[in-house]
Amino acid sequence: MNISGRGVALSLASSVLFVTLPGYIHSLEPLTSIQVIAHRVVWSIPMVLLLVLFTRQGGVLRDAGRRLLREPWLLACLPLTAAMMLIQWGVFIWAPMVGRTLELSLGYFLLPLTMVLCGRVFYGERLTTLQAIAVAFALAGVLHELWLTRAFSWFTLITALGYPPYFMLRRKMAVDSLSGFVFEMIVLLPFALATLWITDSGQVLEEVPRLWALLPLLGLISALAFGAMMAASRLLPMGLFGILSYVEPVLLFAIAVLFLGEAFNPAQIWTYGPIWIAVLLTGWDSARLLRRQARRGL
Repeated sequence: MNISGRGVALSLASSVLFVTLPGYIHSLEPLTSIQVIAHRVVWSIPMVLLLVLFTRQGGVLRDAGRRLLREPWLLACLPLTAAMMLIQWGVFIWAPMVGRTLELSLGYFLLPLTMVLCGRVFYGERLTTLQAIAVAFALAGVLHELWLTRAFSWFTLITALGYPPYFMLRRKMAVDSLSGFVFEMIVLLPFALATLWITDSGQVLEEVPRLWALLPLLGLISALAFGAMMAASRLLPMGLFGILSYVEPVLLFAIAVLFLGEAFNPAQIWTYGPIWIAVLLTGWDSARLLRRQARRGL
């Protein structure tokens, strides 16, 4: 199996960036969850356009726009992918604000397994021996967490089952990650602006001026994280991309315990221990495959 070192790096970078968002969102109070989602859409557009300019991808963006106009099926798919992404954003922001983080985190633990399954069923991807062992360890950890928390809800289902169809559709569309992100945000922009107007978000900004500095950074983090994730999803086999997705919930756990002072239940060692082993096995296997490809000149 050939793998992309750039894809692995982008996947890890997206996990690190996404981990910063839950804590950052709390700094945006007194905005409500729906206002935060709307602002995230609005501010992501100028930030990602700056990113396109900085990376000299303007020509790629124009070509993607022309292709959307030439191929009506792509234009028809765009509102669907935008809606799918908006649902995931909404759950990611709303769950922590209503005390349902545990159920959300379980969804992120299940997500890599569903992506590995999709890679096997829909793309015929075969796992290496080490990757198969890693999946077995990860599955053991997830099953223990499910048994320990009994926290299986619609938050969990939306997270675990909602992302794979999105990644598969975006892969089928074959639109580069930044261009696809820009067009999805443009589709969502009218709804975001209407939401901010209806909820009188401007009044909150007048009362809390610091938000004018914080909201553009929210857009920048979102653009960088999502762009990196989508690029990785296209560069990597679905199975490997799925296993690497365990880095994000593991980092969230480490930050919560080490820096935020959240309590650690000793029984959870049987959840996180196997998952840590799975991540380490995947990293070892990826490094081994990359070295082998380098020797062969791939």
